[in-house]
Amino acid sequence: MTAPTPTPATAPGVHPVVLVLLAVVSVQFGGALAVTLLPLVGVFGSVALRLGLAALILGLAIRPRLRGRSRKDWAVVGLFALALSAMNLTFYGSLTRLPIGVAVTIEFLGPLALAAVLSRRARDLVAVAAALVGVVLISEALTTPWSELDLVGIGLAAAAGACWAAYIVLSRRTGARFAGLDGIALCMLIGTVLTLPVGLATAGSALWQPEALVKGLGIALLSSAIPYSLELLALRRLSPGTFGVLLSLEPAAAALAGLLVLSQVLSLVQVLGMTLVVVASVLVLGRRGSPATQAEA
Repeated sequence: MTAPTPTPATAPGVHPVVLVLLAVVSVQFGGALAVTLLPLVGVFGSVALRLGLAALILGLAIRPRLRGRSRKDWAVVGLFALALSAMNLTFYGSLTRLPIGVAVTIEFLGPLALAAVLSRRARDLVAVAAALVGVVLISEALTTPWSELDLVGIGLAAAAGACWAAYIVLSRRTGARFAGLDGIALCMLIGTVLTLPVGLATAGSALWQPEALVKGLGIALLSSAIPYSLELLALRRLSPGTFGVLLSLEPAAAALAGLLVLSQVLSLVQVLGMTLVVVASVLVLGRRGSPATQAEA
């Protein structure tokens, strides 16, 4: 079906690439904050807080329309919520077993593989390869002893990557069927219904502690409400392949967040990796041809 008429938030004056870059910065600073929440409430508790508070914020701000939706509309947004919830749960689970650099590298193979599959230009394939090398260098995966790796953790990170690729595709389809930000608001609400019962069962009263709520609110804004909304808007005018390569900036943004929030210093190898990632993104941004203007059915 044809994408809905652009609203001011999706007007051509705001380039979709800018929206993606803002989302990348936001989610990585939210990730730095999430590192401090996991020990307090666990994986399910952290995801439940993140999605639940984001659903509350978006629900009050947007007031999404519930009536008049077709079964296919609900099926699409339901699958979107399932992919989103599974992506967060599997990635947070991998962080409890793997070094974060290794987990991020494995997870990022999902959107990179999507970009490679969807690409039909040799320059895009070169960009994907450069981004992959850059991600590996930034994460320091090559310097982590294999004896320290956890097979369950690797499987969880790989599953998170597959869910991330599904999220990219389903986000675009959701944006085509729901005006404004209704789709992402309903997605967060469904995701909360899916994760809150287990979050309550595993974290208990710790979910309501002031420290957990404050951190959860910050993560809900930085890692969910803001970036997912920006990405949904961007994917209405940006192809999933281009979007996947632009996400190669995630590790670079994570390195910046680590430096500013966690005082983590970058090595020369990591700086080289960041340079490769930026070059890959420039190759994609410099590609001629307009992004997709027709949303998928």
